[in-house]
Amino acid sequence: MAVIAGCSRRRADAAPFAVAAYIVAAYWFTASTSFANPAVTLARAATDSFAGIRLADVPGFILAQLIGALCAAALFRWLLAPEPAPPPEVLLSCHEPP
Repeated sequence: MAVIAGCSRRRADAAPFAVAAYIVAAYWFTASTSFANPAVTLARAATDSFAGIRLADVPGFILAQLIGALCAAALFRWLLAPEPAPPPEVLLSCHEPP
């Protein structure tokens, strides 16, 4: 959503390319076994495979995910802040006061 919102503010015609680049980057650089989703963390805590995690470690993972989400939200709020309004024009008088 941030990619689309950012592109729509600056260059709406670049949005399809930016979304495609985001999908490629997410696919290429994110391992399929990542802990980016709390549901995945809970599922991996319930498994007894080599990819599982200890149940005692789940709160730390979820806390880190929430902190990451808050940091990302703050970053995108800053990046997509409304542009400041131009200052009002000031009309100056050409003659001196009496």
